[in-house]
Amino acid sequence: MRKITYLFVSALLVGHSMVYAQGEMDAYKLSESGLSGTARYLGMGGAFGALGGDVTVMTANPAGLSIYRSSEVVTTLSLNMINTNTNWNGSKYDASRTKFNFDNIAYVAYFPTGGDNGIKGWNIGVAYNRLKTFNRTFRMSGQQTYSMGDYMADIAQMRGLNANDLISTDDYEAYDNASLPWLPILGMDGGLYTNFPNSNSRYHSEFGEWRGNTWYNFNPDNTSLEMREKGAIDQYNFSFSTNISDRVFLGATLSVTDINYKLSSNYYEEGFGNTDDDYLLLDNGLSTEGTGYSVNVGTIIRPVDFLRVGVAYNSPTWYKMTDYFNGYAETYNSFYPGDDAKKWGATPEYAFYDYKLRTSDKWIFSAACIFGQGALLSVDYELINYKNMYLSDREDRGFADNDFIKEDFGTSQNLKVGAEVKVTPQLAVRAGAAWQTSPIKANLMNGATEVLTAGTIPHYTIDKGVSSYSLGLGYRFTPNCYADLAYVLRTHKEEAYAFSRTFDDNGATIIDSTPAALKTKTARIAFTLGFKF
Repeated sequence: MRKITYLFVSALLVGHSMVYAQGEMDAYKLSESGLSGTARYLGMGGAFGALGGDVTVMTANPAGLSIYRSSEVVTTLSLNMINTNTNWNGSKYDASRTKFNFDNIAYVAYFPTGGDNGIKGWNIGVAYNRLKTFNRTFRMSGQQTYSMGDYMADIAQMRGLNANDLISTDDYEAYDNASLPWLPILGMDGGLYTNFPNSNSRYHSEFGEWRGNTWYNFNPDNTSLEMREKGAIDQYNFSFSTNISDRVFLGATLSVTDINYKLSSNYYEEGFGNTDDDYLLLDNGLSTEGTGYSVNVGTIIRPVDFLRVGVAYNSPTWYKMTDYFNGYAETYNSFYPGDDAKKWGATPEYAFYDYKLRTSDKWIFSAACIFGQGALLSVDYELINYKNMYLSDREDRGFADNDFIKEDFGTSQNLKVGAEVKVTPQLAVRAGAAWQTSPIKANLMNGATEVLTAGTIPHYTIDKGVSSYSLGLGYRFTPNCYADLAYVLRTHKEEAYAFSRTFDDNGATIIDSTPAALKTKTARIAFTLGFKF
């Protein structure tokens, strides 16, 4: 209730931003980045903050470029096998997808000064890196106590929306009303819920019956949700670093980042009351495009020959974004005769919304031990502050969701560990692991607070943490040419909600929603080819 009331007031204040403002869960999805880079980087779990000597450090601690003593060209390809499985009230479903990716291509130039002390060299790096892929499909199917119609009826009633405002006429278009969120409009248009007789501000699901003076909702016999995501976050890096007396290494990166994200969802309920013919469906499509910039700075200190320690700061990415979206709702209710049994509605064609997003920032603390010429051990500890995410319109007017971000998100911790052993001068064996905690706070994690979603998409997921384990091989064909291979198994645990729970002023649940346990396993094989000169 606290969010519903606050959001309605905010809608009156910021007006047009309510047409299709991204929500807190969308900001989080677009702020996350995955474990991505060269095969050597992946094979060692991404623990390169103090180690350096790999082009991927441009995205983390660019001081690592100063470890290079020659110029280099590198490129990486990968095969990704994504498997999702859901468990919704005992009903289990699996889905799989395979995708080839072109992960990176980079060039590092080395310019020695010839001096034995002071500045011994400069390095410049230019790279393309794929930071994250969104490719996956999952399906959840089972029984749920409440219908999507119940949820829409409750949010319309809690926001005090007038039924006359929700219904378009020849002289009035509800979607043009800047104070109205679009989901209740689409739900009313598509017949998912309606207002009580003699009241334009009290609502109930279309599926139910009157018993005396009381309306009793029907629960669906079966509910299903299918989600399909694709796209990527791509980054272009321009880095500069310097080496001071082989003891202090400094670096900075300017990055330009592109987001291309597409989502489509199909939600379906069937079998209300005593008939199997009745149903409702809600289909949604979303395409998000954006370009942003960020800055990474870092240092590595080598106090003794076998030890390196590093600190880096990765700034937020400041994006300008555009969403293109569409929603469709349809119901069939056999209570109504003939053609009146079927209703449908759709959002306006070519709908889009421009806005800005500031993502989280990150601190990286690292250490690496070098054991002679044959082995090394490296550790990274990252602190990612998701509370700093911020949404605004193109005129920099903040969304109401920024207050919810501060309430619902905190800091994520990411621990990376990697090791490498040279079996022969040509062959290296690697292993690594990474564990990342969820930044979502307890109330949101446990479903004890309402989640406001973007536009007409009521579905969302709650992050429960990520872990990955990796193995790698490296082979040097000549002093100048090498190839690396890595295998990474990544597991992401989430909870998927068809729609949010809603609560009254005292915190009691009004509309319940049971999440499905969602697990995404990605098996990744990466191959890197490099040439030094």
